[in-house]
Amino acid sequence: MSSFFKPICTQRLLLRPVRSSDSAALVQRRNHAEVAAMQDWPMPYSTQAAEQVITALAAMDGPQDNQWWMLSIADSQDTVVYGDLALRLEWGGRTAVVGYTLAREHWGNGYATEALNALIDRLFEGEKVTRIGATLHPQNLRSAKVLERCGFDFEGHTRNSFWSDDENSDDWLYGLTPAIRQDWNNRPTGKPKHIELVEPHPNGLRHVLALQPHQSQKHFVSPITTSFAQIAVPPYEESDSGASTSPQRVQPWPRVISADEEPVGFVMLECPTQTNPEPYLWRLTIDRRHQGRGIGWQVLEMITDQVRNWGCDSLLVSWVEGYGSPSQFYRRFGFEPTGEVEHDETIGRLRLSARQ
Repeated sequence: MSSFFKPICTQRLLLRPVRSSDSAALVQRRNHAEVAAMQDWPMPYSTQAAEQVITALAAMDGPQDNQWWMLSIADSQDTVVYGDLALRLEWGGRTAVVGYTLAREHWGNGYATEALNALIDRLFEGEKVTRIGATLHPQNLRSAKVLERCGFDFEGHTRNSFWSDDENSDDWLYGLTPAIRQDWNNRPTGKPKHIELVEPHPNGLRHVLALQPHQSQKHFVSPITTSFAQIAVPPYEESDSGASTSPQRVQPWPRVISADEEPVGFVMLECPTQTNPEPYLWRLTIDRRHQGRGIGWQVLEMITDQVRNWGCDSLLVSWVEGYGSPSQFYRRFGFEPTGEVEHDETIGRLRLSARQ
């Protein structure tokens, strides 16, 4: 075994070559319907299939070009196997492709991210590996989030590019280089000292338009470019009053989110009007490099103050349900579903008295 792949220890995990005693855990996790979804191994997954995989891995005695190799993800005492990391080297070991699988009962603990981070560090040691790639089904948002937390860039969406037996699907492509990894590791991570909501200005507008969430989050929020189009041509207000007055356009309240004098996101409200006296949180986007710093929560506090200044006692928002949705974020802040659903989005209301 190459010293390159001696066992890797992290704070909570041990990454080591797969061995024969891992067979039962491999069979159990690969037979779970949620784990097997969007994967290409045969179902039901048999003990014989697991033993064949492990025998083939042992014969390889380490990763080889253009063949998949695996490391087991175990607890630090090597008593429980949580899952596995898959690795394929290419171009004489100068590039790599990775994958990962965790048993369903161990989802949500950050093990996949911790294990992949450790493998990335090992692969980039000595600067021999120049790129690490990964592909996944576009609906596999849990897997996408693991890559995104490790700093992978989303590189493309290929159509009808993956076959599993007679089933055909698209792929999302992610990539990571040492330079991208270093830039990701050097991003700001602490709570900002100062946050401002600034009116958009022509100077620096390109930097604002370049801000974007993770690829896995784009289903839940429109691009900032769409927001600026709606500022230029606001949509007409919708009213349930049945009044026959001429339709009025929405009045946008757009602000660039600045943290320590750097643009990090964008927020836009619908101002209260006579037709719709309840303001609406139309858009809230925090750039992917600045998430996890508490910025979104502080922005909600700031726009709540703005709503009070307008003399309003409530604020509306809407969200798309599903894994990765901002639903829990808004609910924790105090928004409660109204029971209404518009365009497949749940409507939530914040009573400002609840924030006093």
